[in-house]
This record gives sequence, C-alpha cells and structure tokens, in this order.
Amino acid sequence: MSDPSTLRVADADRERVVGELREHMVAGRLTAEEFEQRLGAAYSSSTQADLDAVKADLPMTPAVLAQALAERKAHLRRRLMQEAGGASGAWLISVAVWLAIGASGEFWPIWVIIATSLPLVRDAWRILGPAPDLEAVEADLNARREHKLARERARQHQLPH
Repeated sequence: MSDPSTLRVADADRERVVGELREHMVAGRLTAEEFEQRLGAAYSSSTQADLDAVKADLPMTPAVLAQALAERKAHLRRRLMQEAGGASGAWLISVAVWLAIGASGEFWPIWVIIATSLPLVRDAWRILGPAPDLEAVEADLNARREHKLARERARQHQLPH
C-alpha cells in the first residue's frame, strides 16, 4: 500500500487547508506575511506531505477536530453495523432451529438474541449516547476482532495438512 503522504492532492484538499490557514490567521497564529507565504505553498502543493508541511506547526482547528470526530464516529458505526449483521445470522439460525423442531414451548431463541445483542446495544449507546466513549467502543470492537482471528488461526492449525 502506498504511503498516504506521497499521494497527490486535489483542489478540494488545497482549499480545505487554505480555509484552515484563514482560521489560524484570524485567531492570530499567523501574520499576514506568513499567511501569504503559506497560501502560496498550499496552492503549489502536489502531495499530501506538501500540504501537511504548510500547517505542521499549527494546532488543529475546531472545524478539523469536529470533522475528524464525525469521521471516526461514522467508521465505528459501520463496524458496529457489520457486527450486527453477523449477530443477525445467529438469530436467524436459532429461530430456524426452533421452527424446525416444531415451534412448541417457550421461545428459547430470545436468549440467543439477547446474549448477542447486549454488546451491540452497549456499544451503540457509547457511540450515540449523550457522552460518547469512542475509545472504549474501538477497544471492544478490536478485542472482538482479535478474538475472532485467534479462533480462525486455531481452527486452521487443527486441520490436517
């Protein structure tokens, strides 16, 4: 995979950085001369590394921080939806088994549904709730992925070669 800093940038990327530079000038972090110099450097940038160098010594603006947070939340929501899709497979199988054995008695698949839904509901609350805890959600999702990968590796080692 290519190093992201060597990728070429588009006009929209340059304009985004110019907008950030304007915010820094308004905040007093850049003089008019520095702004003009960096503006020229931003417009002449051809790679992401060039653009990053233009703002290397400046803090992230509130708009950039908000955008990064929104992108992170969207990424975590997608991962959570993928896990929900996997859990729904377990729900469907358990309901199909219950139906295949006559659908009599207590609806026991509810216990499968509840057990597989609790982590999803907890993580959804952590993402969408009043006090988002994205680090905890990311740690949980990563731990579940690592656990799944470890099970797959163990299963592969058990197969005869």
